[in-house]
Amino acid sequence: MTRVVCVTPNPAVDVTYRVPELIPGASHRVADGLERAGGKGVNVARVLRAIGVPAVVVAPVGGPGGRWLAETLADGGLATRAVPVAAETRRTVTVVDDSGAATAFNEPGRPLTSGEWSAVVAAVTEELAGASALVVSGSLPEGAPDDLLPRLVAAAHAAGVPAVADTSGPALLSAAEAGPALLKPNAEELAAAVPGDVVEAAGRLLALGAGRVVVSQGADGLLGLTGDGDTWRVAAVPGVSGNPTGAGDATVAALVRGLVTGAPWPDVLADAAALGAAAVLSAAAGEVDLAAYARFLPTLHAERVA
Repeated sequence: MTRVVCVTPNPAVDVTYRVPELIPGASHRVADGLERAGGKGVNVARVLRAIGVPAVVVAPVGGPGGRWLAETLADGGLATRAVPVAAETRRTVTVVDDSGAATAFNEPGRPLTSGEWSAVVAAVTEELAGASALVVSGSLPEGAPDDLLPRLVAAAHAAGVPAVADTSGPALLSAAEAGPALLKPNAEELAAAVPGDVVEAAGRLLALGAGRVVVSQGADGLLGLTGDGDTWRVAAVPGVSGNPTGAGDATVAALVRGLVTGAPWPDVLADAAALGAAAVLSAAAGEVDLAAYARFLPTLHAERVA
């Protein structure tokens, strides 16, 4: 399998703290801390590599934080196409307590110029030559052009590869209109972009042009809709607790692998649910507990509900 191009429009230096209990207004002793290169596309690429799928990260990076991020990815052996920009790369802080609850503090991404966005699109287009798929994952920085997602999806179409997008807000709608192979919002992102019942809202994304839509619903599992009108559901793995921040990224990794290999859709959904649950057991986003994944997978089955 050739590599998957993973675009992170809004990368970050991610800091994760673990505390016994998060109490507003109190001082906390941090049990342990972890600093790593982050962003949802970066996390997807890490999980893909863990499950044996080659990947390359494309991301705009700027300032000392951006240089650190690019060097850290390269030093860790993850193929990276860093696009230099003037804006400083943002930071995020996630506090995880012993109950598994995660509280995130996310800086907004700094605006890029139109020329810098064009450089990102050009880098993605070059990396798509000979690639097997495109993933665009994560939020967009303030001031990102409205046509960014459509331009990236169009580049995938031109390269003859499927495009998968995991984003939110107006970008989710513009991505749908561009005709990606798959969209993967979570339930909150979907509700914010398309109000109404989750099945009806996902159907709206299909009507706009998405080939398939998968909605991650936390404890309610995964919901997967196809353009031919089928709706499938996979129950969540019971009793799993930990750090949920990377579950959606692991889910995307499994979905894109399934699209590339042509696996049956019910199997793809079950695989995505199992890998997402295995990510919850890991210390940081972009990691998965592969032993847990192997245990979870035989217990999960996709059921057609409509």
